[in-house]
Amino acid sequence: MTSRKIRSALISVYHKEGLGPIVDGLNKLGVTIYSTGGTETFIRDRGIEVVPVEELTGYPSILDGRVKTLHPKVHGGILAKREEDHLLQLAQLEIPEIDLVIVDLYPFEETVANTEEEDLIIEKIDIGGIALIRAAAKNYRDVVIVPSREDYATLQQIIDKREGVSELEERRQLARRGFAVSSHYDTAIFTYFNEDGALPVFKRSEMKANELRYGENPHQEATFFGRLNEMFTKLNGKELSYNNLVDIDAAVALIKEFEDADPTFVILKHTNACGVAVRPTQLEAWKAALAGDPVSAFGGILITNQPLELSVAQEIDKLFYEVLIAPDFTDSALELLSKKKNRVLLQYHHLQQQSASFKSLLNGVIVQDTDLQTESADQFEIVTERQPTGRETADLVFANKCAKHLKSNTIALARDNQLIGMGCGQTSRVDALKQAITKARNFGFKLDDAVMASDAFFPFSDCVEIAGDAGITAVVQPGGSIKDQDSVKAANAANIAMVMTGVRHFKH
Repeated sequence: MTSRKIRSALISVYHKEGLGPIVDGLNKLGVTIYSTGGTETFIRDRGIEVVPVEELTGYPSILDGRVKTLHPKVHGGILAKREEDHLLQLAQLEIPEIDLVIVDLYPFEETVANTEEEDLIIEKIDIGGIALIRAAAKNYRDVVIVPSREDYATLQQIIDKREGVSELEERRQLARRGFAVSSHYDTAIFTYFNEDGALPVFKRSEMKANELRYGENPHQEATFFGRLNEMFTKLNGKELSYNNLVDIDAAVALIKEFEDADPTFVILKHTNACGVAVRPTQLEAWKAALAGDPVSAFGGILITNQPLELSVAQEIDKLFYEVLIAPDFTDSALELLSKKKNRVLLQYHHLQQQSASFKSLLNGVIVQDTDLQTESADQFEIVTERQPTGRETADLVFANKCAKHLKSNTIALARDNQLIGMGCGQTSRVDALKQAITKARNFGFKLDDAVMASDAFFPFSDCVEIAGDAGITAVVQPGGSIKDQDSVKAANAANIAMVMTGVRHFKH
């Protein structure tokens, strides 16, 4: 028999929102309701008869409420199979069957987010609720488990449309939800206790899922697990795709480098920046960023660190792009850009980066600290006879930020806080430099007085020599090669100023 009629229910919830119609419906069906504490008071205040759990167990709630439902007369009624042997034991011990369990756990994650007071956090570790969820989910063949407020709608349908009769598949689906809730809850608690990473264990749980149209390619399925609405409000456009999300992640990481800078615009394509510029006005920043590579900008991802103005929106509207991201949009800018229905407009609330990053590979997962380090001018070690000028130093800082966010091997060329050429994802640093020089010249940039940033050291002097021949006058690189002095010697010979940071920024 797969159908089960709900005749008794145990209800123990932290939040009471949405519970009213549920208990009203159960009462109308004549269901016996057991409850505790605040939930019991809530139900009784609606004029509904409720049996206190203390009356069932013969024990009061003890230890400041830490122990209420942890008792054989509760868990026996939940875990008993509706078979002769188990039912006989229930009858002998005067334990009632419990057909429905409704639980809403203590808000552990919310408490961690809102306080650092450990005593408060520890008290929000739910013990009884988790035990109820697991017990009812284990016995799903006979018991309905409702493990969170998000599942009230499913229960309401069982109550209203079928007068409290559930089917096996419904109960199994709710059990699956129960174990999802309980495992997520345990992961959150472990993460709190293992914040220092003392136990080398990888655990991650995300309850919010967004099915994407497809993955990196149309033949691949994909899902995003996370809470995008905490970071962004989508103001316009179609649903985000897998590739959109990967590009947006790269865009957020790069613009964060310029979060407090003058108006900045970044244009990305396939996670690599093809245009970056900082200028006194947003319109100037947009035009300078676009000039860096107007060809690659087609179909790109755009992001700025200032509220988007109408004058800039009018220029952007001439270009085909996938996603435009800003901290805000003026009303007139939003009205104009929203006329193109498929263009995605995102307003970011904050530029959040996780402290650790991970990805699946081989037969496991690799985890590392996110590269959140960025070098300032006072961290530069000048290693050549000529020191960089003030303008060159500012450009070296700018170019180094750009290089950090380009795929390795990479070279970034800059002048006057503008990315004028880049080579990325190359198998040799020489190829990356040649690509950067070619792109810069193709878009009309002269390299006289430009600066060069490399994401890793120069194993030979060839890149410095090529840079000198191109007119580049200053270079920033990590250093660390056994042949560093060959590059320094080549820089001195070309009257190039070179600084080393001691920090490599590979990005694969």
